[in-house]
Amino acid sequence: MSNFVAPEVNKFVAWDYVVFAGLFLVSASIGVFFAVKERKKKTSDEFLVGGKQMTCGPIAFSLTSSFMSAITVLGTPSEVYRHGASFVVFFLAYALVIIFTAELFLPVFYRSGITSTYEYLELRFNKIVRLAATLIYILQTILYTGIVVYAPSLALNQVTGFDLWGSVAATGIVCTFYCTLGGLKAVVWTDAFQIIVMVVGFVTVLIRGTTVNGGSAKVWEDAYEGSRLNIFDFDVDPLKRHTFWTIAIGGTFTWLGIYGVNQSTMQRCISCKSEKHAKLALYLNLLGLWIVLVCAVFSGLVMYSYYKSCDPWTAHFISAPDQLMPYFVMDIFSSMPGVPGLFVACAFSGTLSTVAASINALATVTFEDLVKKCFPNMSDKMSTWISKGLCILYGILCTLMAAGASLLGGVVQASLSIHGMCGGPVLGLFTLGIVFPCANWKGAIGGLLTGIILAFWAGTGSFIYPAPPTKFIPLQLSTFNCTLANSTQVLATAAPTAAPDRPLLADTWYSLSYLYFSTIGCLGCAVAGLLISYVTGPSKGEDIPPVLIKPVCNLFCFWSERLKAFFWCGVQHNSQEVDFEKNLPKFIANKTGTDDDTFKNSINKENKYQFPGYNPEEKSYTNMNRESRL
Repeated sequence: MSNFVAPEVNKFVAWDYVVFAGLFLVSASIGVFFAVKERKKKTSDEFLVGGKQMTCGPIAFSLTSSFMSAITVLGTPSEVYRHGASFVVFFLAYALVIIFTAELFLPVFYRSGITSTYEYLELRFNKIVRLAATLIYILQTILYTGIVVYAPSLALNQVTGFDLWGSVAATGIVCTFYCTLGGLKAVVWTDAFQIIVMVVGFVTVLIRGTTVNGGSAKVWEDAYEGSRLNIFDFDVDPLKRHTFWTIAIGGTFTWLGIYGVNQSTMQRCISCKSEKHAKLALYLNLLGLWIVLVCAVFSGLVMYSYYKSCDPWTAHFISAPDQLMPYFVMDIFSSMPGVPGLFVACAFSGTLSTVAASINALATVTFEDLVKKCFPNMSDKMSTWISKGLCILYGILCTLMAAGASLLGGVVQASLSIHGMCGGPVLGLFTLGIVFPCANWKGAIGGLLTGIILAFWAGTGSFIYPAPPTKFIPLQLSTFNCTLANSTQVLATAAPTAAPDRPLLADTWYSLSYLYFSTIGCLGCAVAGLLISYVTGPSKGEDIPPVLIKPVCNLFCFWSERLKAFFWCGVQHNSQEVDFEKNLPKFIANKTGTDDDTFKNSINKENKYQFPGYNPEEKSYTNMNRESRL
């Protein structure tokens, strides 16, 4: 192996720091604005879900910003640069995810009048199921947020000279600050600002990168010659890292766990003033996902065109693939002070939005699912202060978790693996409850455990015994035009060593594409849950409020009312709109018992507005005006 001379790449200058600091200043100012504006009417409901009076526009921006994090800004272009543009197949996966979320999961959650999605599990099953899912979500979100904070900080530190722990601490402090002061409204409006910064940063890189490469036609030609445009690989081998099927199927299951049943997503949708606004927010968000995906993929192609004959990763100019994008930015903008700062602001916009969304969602879940159960008689003032305290606690935990994120490898694969292993079984659990009326609580617990065991078995196995190189090796990268060092040093060649022993499953089960972890967990949970439910005695549909079940069988049995009624398993869907508001509070009271502290206070005090009413003009459920509640 030869030694290469790394070209001189500038570090951050004063103007870069000014632009970057401006992002943090504006984000913190939004939190202060909402804290001052609504200081007189801050209840826990207002703080955690914005009084359920948000509109579709800012929620759509917020959803896009929250899940298009710095992992997308830094990781996706690197994936395209090394493995080709097959990542664009997520275009299809995102569409399927949004359709399922808007038409299957959202109506059930919204009409149930819940604040935490895990409240649904207690209504449908029992407290044990709710607690188990809550704990899994907390673990999943803290782990994921640690990656989101650490990965961009490390990449930018080693390329731009930006202080590693300074950026980690700044991210945690600013996010915790505006979450604690402004609540959900501050998070949503800050996200809206940050997605604009993210797109502007991407577009700036694309314009400059395309120009220095000689135009879009040259970029496209280089990508074609470098096999970066072989997008549709229809190989059904589940061991290959990225094919059409792994992304279309595995990617859909993974992102459905992120969108369909994730507290961070549903908390925003539930905060909308009507179900119609919530659905519209999701579909508008789909456009945002597509725009960011296209920007990230084209950034990877532009970067490949620029480095096609001198790859900085292979030449060891950088130490990790996730540093490719910031290295590229510092290279092409070396003569334009301030512009690298804009890109760093772009990357950290994704980080801030994701961390803020996670902190707010963690605080909501903990307050609704744990604190309220222990202290049912809290005043609104005390509830608000505890919610703020939880934001501070989780802000500290997520920042500390960043220290351990360096052990998890590439940011895209690590983040989606965590979502797959934790989110897949929980997706299966909610699917059991919403789609299958026959599922009982024993089946739910058994299915959840089965899904977790299967997903973590495959996930941890793949971490310990990585797949054979033939399944994930990058496309060809060249160092032909890199400058050789003036050295006669000859690198010693290590003596060949025997290949380490690998267990029988290492080249099969442990080598599955990371995108299938969610699929394994979800299907394992659903199948095991149904089997256990039938063995232990299925639930009686007559005892389940129809608002908790989505009759998907109506799509396939539209020609026969008798067949539809058969698959309803006794659930009285014909009376859903008439009896919903009257029967669900009674069901909650009967299910939880008079001594249960989850709902006993809210039944008398809040049920008159907690459960949204049916609006025949919009043909959707609408949150009642908050002023009428007070």
